[in-house]
Amino acid sequence: MDTKGRLVAGSHNRNEFVLINADEVGRVTSVKELSGHFCQICGDEIEVTVDGEPFVACNECAFPVCRNCYEYERREGTQSCPQCRTRYKRVKGSPRVDGDEEEDEFDDLDNEFEYENDHRYHQHVGDPNAPSGRHNIGRVPSNASGITTPLEMDSSTLNPEIPLLTYGQEDDAISADKHALIVPPFRGRAKRVHPMPYTDSSVSFPPRPMDPKKDLAVYGYGSVAWKERMEDWRKRQNEKLQVVKHQGGNGGGKNEDDLDDPDLPKMDEGRQPLSRKLPIPSSKINPYRMIILIRMAILGLFFHYRLRHPVHDAFALWLVSVICEIWFAVSWIFDQFPKWYPIERETYLDRLSLRYEKEGKPSELAPVDVFVSTVDPLKEPPLITANTVLSILAVDYPVDKVACYVSDDGAAMLTFEALSETSEFARKWVPFCKKFNIEPRAPEWYFAEKVDYLKDKVHPTFVRERRAMKRDYEEFKVRINGLVAMAQKVPEEGWTMQDGTPWPGNNVRDHPGMIQVFLGNNGVLDTEGNELPHLVYVSREKRPGFEHHKKAGAMNSLIRVSAVISNAPYLLNVDCDHYINNSKALRESMCFMMDPTSGKKICYVQFPQRFDGIDRHDRYSNRNVVFFDINMKGLDGIQGPIYVGTGCVFRRQALYGYDAPVKKKAVGKTCNCLPKWFCCCCGSRKKTKKGKSKEKDMKSREPSTHLPALKNIEEGIEGIDSEKAALMPKINFEKKFGQSPVFIASTLLEEGGVLPGATSASLLKEAIHVISCGYEDKTDWGKEVGWIYGSVTEDILTGFKMHCHGWRSVYCIPKRPAFKGSAPINLSDRLHQVLRWALGSVEILMSKHCPIWYGYGCGLKPLERFSYINSVVYPLTSVPLVAYCTLPAVCLLTGKFIVPEISNYASLVFMAMFLSIAVTSILEMQWGRVGIDDLWRNEQFWVIGGVSAHLFALFQGLLKVLAGVNTSFTVTSKGGDDGEFSELYVFKWTTLLLPPLTLLIFNIVGVLVGISDAITNGYESWGPLFGRLFFAIWVIVHLYPFLKGMMGKQSGVPTILIVWSILLASIFSLLWVRINPFVSRDGIVLEVCGLDCD
Repeated sequence: MDTKGRLVAGSHNRNEFVLINADEVGRVTSVKELSGHFCQICGDEIEVTVDGEPFVACNECAFPVCRNCYEYERREGTQSCPQCRTRYKRVKGSPRVDGDEEEDEFDDLDNEFEYENDHRYHQHVGDPNAPSGRHNIGRVPSNASGITTPLEMDSSTLNPEIPLLTYGQEDDAISADKHALIVPPFRGRAKRVHPMPYTDSSVSFPPRPMDPKKDLAVYGYGSVAWKERMEDWRKRQNEKLQVVKHQGGNGGGKNEDDLDDPDLPKMDEGRQPLSRKLPIPSSKINPYRMIILIRMAILGLFFHYRLRHPVHDAFALWLVSVICEIWFAVSWIFDQFPKWYPIERETYLDRLSLRYEKEGKPSELAPVDVFVSTVDPLKEPPLITANTVLSILAVDYPVDKVACYVSDDGAAMLTFEALSETSEFARKWVPFCKKFNIEPRAPEWYFAEKVDYLKDKVHPTFVRERRAMKRDYEEFKVRINGLVAMAQKVPEEGWTMQDGTPWPGNNVRDHPGMIQVFLGNNGVLDTEGNELPHLVYVSREKRPGFEHHKKAGAMNSLIRVSAVISNAPYLLNVDCDHYINNSKALRESMCFMMDPTSGKKICYVQFPQRFDGIDRHDRYSNRNVVFFDINMKGLDGIQGPIYVGTGCVFRRQALYGYDAPVKKKAVGKTCNCLPKWFCCCCGSRKKTKKGKSKEKDMKSREPSTHLPALKNIEEGIEGIDSEKAALMPKINFEKKFGQSPVFIASTLLEEGGVLPGATSASLLKEAIHVISCGYEDKTDWGKEVGWIYGSVTEDILTGFKMHCHGWRSVYCIPKRPAFKGSAPINLSDRLHQVLRWALGSVEILMSKHCPIWYGYGCGLKPLERFSYINSVVYPLTSVPLVAYCTLPAVCLLTGKFIVPEISNYASLVFMAMFLSIAVTSILEMQWGRVGIDDLWRNEQFWVIGGVSAHLFALFQGLLKVLAGVNTSFTVTSKGGDDGEFSELYVFKWTTLLLPPLTLLIFNIVGVLVGISDAITNGYESWGPLFGRLFFAIWVIVHLYPFLKGMMGKQSGVPTILIVWSILLASIFSLLWVRINPFVSRDGIVLEVCGLDCD
């Protein structure tokens, strides 16, 4: 799109449109050197057999196919020649398949009934040290030991009874009832690429019969028509290669695609799978599953004892504790069983390059549109956003396949100007990154790495250019920080652009849509004259009276505007503070998305979140390692991980609300021994209305039903009137996607790409149209299409809808983290972040999209539903958690306990329960490779967040749903430059701190009262006190990080802490005196002195 470097602003509703200035693989050098033939399916050369002939798959038309493709077609395909459709006959050395006839020409029992027999690769080799054919891939001399070249062959080795037809000339002596054998010319420099069995040179290769009455052109061999058919065939094969199999995962945890086939190593490297599953070793996962089952049994014994032994003198405390324990057990089940089938994955980037980046040809990797979202440049510093954009522009991916879209939902001129400076600095930064292959490619973190870049004898050019680049980046930072300083004070008349035009976004709540293409088709090149990826600034239109749906609405606007401008089939979504730490992250995701065996059913590839700038002890569990390294691996073995809001590569078609492609079931085997009337009576009764409804549903899912509408839409674009009946499909699409014919047409292009013939002016007009504030009215946007509305955590809801449509997701953990971001290390900011997440879960819980009752009968697997239920009901745990953390203090103050006098049986049950919990955690740490400190921090913050943020989120959600009180969330502040871990010790008061502070003081007072009471009452009271003290200390230890956060740098205690402590201590003291005084209410009890005074 050519905008001549100007900002495009406008409003579709107001009819305004303004332009404002502002791996290489070694291959045979020439195919003709081999035999003049190469495989028309995979492109590799035809092998030379021991007899000096090329491998011939079809004896009818001599269609060039290598042995590997021939065996693959017989084993997995149609078992027929691609050109003449003649069924392939078994060639000596190939295994038998169903349907093969008995051959009388040769006896090949060794290879007839098995695909892999290692000794056959060696038994005819002259040199015992020669490598086996299984590993002999690459350039192999034709005169190697054991292989006879065509020139070394003697003509006597051929069958003398078969006349020869050479170079297209027939021998007059051949009778009409005989066939001929074609012997093509060879050279001694012939090479073989594929491995094949070595056979004895004395055994003649079976001749290839051809009818001498027919001309070679009859077979299509060597004619012009044959070449045209070959080109057409290669194109069709490339298309079919993408849809070889559509196999998805299943809830049973088994591999849905058998990638461990023993025949895979015999394939060409470019045809092997791009990824594979790595199941957890059975020595780790089997004991883990056994412990889970044992823990379930112990849990049953525990509740049997608790329910059968109530505490009569403290029945209320006992009842509350039992209810809390039952809820904890239910939530543990929802959290535990989705981790039943954990897996890991491994990608093969070299195979990806080998398949889609062939030497001398343009890259066939799929284009990717990258979305970066930002709102407030004062809370999300422009320097952090600029580093994220620079890491995207410098990614290791073809530049013409990458487009970066930055959504400025705050319409801030500061973001616009910072992005302009970023685009200028990118002209220097991008070629520097790609020239020296540096990591990471975000300059702030690259130059901040504490490594000695001179230790490996680097080239002097790198040292010189690195120092120059660091100076340029420091100047770039000065310019960005200058813009930030200038933006602190907004002029009264608003911001003005360089040409004197008022900034269109001066009114944040009322401004037109804005689009600026900084890099891409404007002719802007880097300093070395190379093209740069697209960089587009987008700010959607906002008007009073319209619902804009916050981040979800901004992301949907990016979907539409990117579909008009670039329309890549895949989308990457990152937050403005999550930069690309691994430049091959896009390639890692393409190993799953573009894998022809299973890629078509994948809706998104989720990467784990890793963070910079977190304190060494991770006081508030910001890394969330337990969730990303244990829970998400478990979900990957079922139907895939949930979407976590950033670091995720989507399939555009999945975001459009389409169902996943349905795998066609194989034709069932029928028995012919039973009469037809029996089959009709017994087998066809099930095919009633349900069967018809399923057939209709399947037909509605077929992508072919959308194709007629494409023609109508294109006619609408071109202005051609259509009949009313023909416009019905178009009307349906407008109800779903909105009234943009260009965008609707783009949704039907599964492989992406801009519509042909569209001009820049028309695209700009449509781009402004699709980001207008009223575009989504009366459409399915936010309901079935795009990011789903209805919750502040739109990520969970969006991923849930995709899984309900039958898609599966993939969890990718590269060795080098793909993305890194910043996390709030301050206690108050961290609790506000958790509050927003929990509030979104409560909103989903009380909506129609709640996984408890939504999505049955679709593609969502049961264990996957368990995980989604757990992700929306966990805020409810805050109520029993607060009650359970209050019980220890109440027991200490009243002298009661929730458990009666413990017997030996009860002691064994309690000890078994605690032991099973500990063993489960240890085994999870083992297969998840999580440290004990991470597990303990996660446990601590689960209590801190549960009694504070989750509790407030539950009440706010109830108010929003029942009373209509809407709550707004604040954007989480991103890291600044005030020093390392400085935010960790900053004390910020918020009401979220009240519940955990109250529980902490309450339990401390209870411990003090309990100990003083035991001292007063004597030795016998210490035994019952032990259980209560253990209970209270358990709560205090879990709240210890909260106490450290309240103390700040420990240089001074905050005033609010002192006041609240005195107030609570006074209240508890008065309650203690009122409820359980040391003297009786009836007066002083006089007892007889035990001393004998006489």
